[in-house]
This record gives sequence, structure tokens and C-alpha cells, in this order.
Amino acid sequence: MRAAGEPVRARGGGVELPMKLENAHPEPPLEFAVATEKEFEEILAMSKGIYGGLDYLPSRYHSWIREPNRTVVLAKKNGAVIGLQSVYIVDAGETVLVEGLRVAPWERGKGVAGLLQRFCLEMVKEKHPAVKVSRLTRDDKLGPKDFVKYRVVTKQGILLVRFNAQELLSRLDITVLALEEGGFCPAPSELLVGGEVAEIILRESFRCEVLPNQTIIQDWQPFKATASNLGLLQKKELCWVVDKKSRPTVATLSTRPFPIPLGKDWFYLNIDVFGRTLAHVKSQLIHHLRLQVPGLQGSVMCQLFLEPALWLDMAEFCQVGLGLELAKDYTEQYLLESDV
Repeated sequence: MRAAGEPVRARGGGVELPMKLENAHPEPPLEFAVATEKEFEEILAMSKGIYGGLDYLPSRYHSWIREPNRTVVLAKKNGAVIGLQSVYIVDAGETVLVEGLRVAPWERGKGVAGLLQRFCLEMVKEKHPAVKVSRLTRDDKLGPKDFVKYRVVTKQGILLVRFNAQELLSRLDITVLALEEGGFCPAPSELLVGGEVAEIILRESFRCEVLPNQTIIQDWQPFKATASNLGLLQKKELCWVVDKKSRPTVATLSTRPFPIPLGKDWFYLNIDVFGRTLAHVKSQLIHHLRLQVPGLQGSVMCQLFLEPALWLDMAEFCQVGLGLELAKDYTEQYLLESDV
């Protein structure tokens, strides 16, 4: 392995690429390598406490390093892992998704992230010359420099609630019945199966009227609504729910719950909301809870990404109507892009 500033050969997808990146700060030297199974424990240790215990990487790492069109790059110093970033090629080869960026706490503030990002960008340019745009999602506050560096494609409110899976299941039907007696009228909701997903999602009316900027954001990952991207999404265990299959006005997408480092028997459930009709969003949330929570033993952090204007009403519905606990105040998810 060579140090930053020297030729580096990065392997990804079976292709060997000569790479060179000049380092303005050669001491101490950084090395860049494609991630393998053997670094997993080092990465877990480096990532301890990240994202408030909601880190997705422990559950995805093993699939990420085998995923076609994805390269997970490590930054190392003296042979030890001190940084990580993933690059994933989507949109039929025209877009790179930048994900998972992290630097060991003891190495932050030393320019490691910038060097790692530069290396990954140069690697993408050589290996995937058709890539035109880089995209990423963030949930921190944007500053003036960010608006110079990136274009904001869209933003969504983040609603984070928590509950015990079995306790919620034991009372969910009774809770919904009480809501109906209090005037709540469940709106129709339909689960998409098989070829219905592509048939509906690729409709021009759906892309233009329902999706934010014609983009599917699935658990922090943005995809243009294209056939090639749906092929990638259909490899995952996803649940699509709409208000009506004939012409949806609201669609929601949930990802199968997975364990998180927050503690023993903690799971993360992600629900992405597309559309603005509050009644449909409420009903589809209940639909997803009935689909995804059975079989879970333990506690769940459930994160909804939705139109910012819906946040307050949905937060009240989750707490007062469904008896869920609000885990965090209002924050926002930004989808950003820049030219490569």
C-alpha cells in the first residue's frame, strides 16, 4: 500500500485503477484502500457513537463491499483505519452517490475527510467517466460555503419516534379503533406488489406530481425515478404503499427494520413519505407499522422523512394518537448535488 501523494492502485468491481493524489500535508502519510471483511471490527470501533446510535453501517457493511457499482474506500494511517467513504454509481452510470463518510474522532480536524473525498472523486472520474453529478444527503445545518459548493435538490422534515415493538402491536388495533371513535377516518391504502411498483412509479404523472423533484429518496439514498434505478431498489426488501393504484397522490416506502448500535434489541425502521395529504400519510403510517413491526422483539427507532409542512401534525398524531414517544425535535434532510 502506498502513501497519499504516491500512485495508488484501487480495486473495485474487479477493475484495477492507477490513482494518484497529491497531498499538501504529507506528514503523517495517509493510505487509501478498498474495504474488505477484515477491517469490519476496526470500522465498528472507529464509528462508535456516530449518529446517536442510529448508525446503519454495521448492518450494511458486508453487503456494501460486495455490491456491484459500489466501492467502499478506507483511509489508513500507519496501517490503522481512520476514515471511510462509499461511492455508489446510479442513474445508469451518470450519478455517484456519496455515502457513509466518517473519520475517527481522534483524527478529526486534520483534513482527513477532504483528502478522502478528493481521492474518491478522482477514482470515480477514472473508473466511471460517464458520471456527471455527485449527490449526497445531509441532516446538518447548511452554511454559506455549502450553498456555493452544492445545489439543493430538495429537503424534507425528519420525524423520529420510538416505541416497544410488542407493546405497540398488543394495542395497535384498539388504538386505531379509539381514533376512529374520536373522528379519525382511515384513508384507503394499497400495498404494491410485483410489477405494480415499476408500472406506477415510472408514470410521468407520479414522477411529476408525487415525488420531490422526480427523485425517490429511500433511507437516505436518492435515486432518479428510472427503470435502471428501480432495478436496484427491487433487490431490497421494500414495501411501497399508495392511496390508490389508479392515480396515487401519496406514496410511502418502508425499509425492512435492521439492528442498530443504540443498545441490545434496538431496531431502526425507515419510512419515506412522498405527497402532502395528511390523512393519507397517517393511514399509510399505520399500514407500514402493521407490515414491518410484527416479528420484532425489542425497541424501535422509527424515522419518517416527509414534507416539512406535515411535521407538526404528524408529530402530534404519533404522540397523542398512536402513543409513540418523540425522540428528537424537528430536523431536516437535505438532498444536495454538485457537478463532477
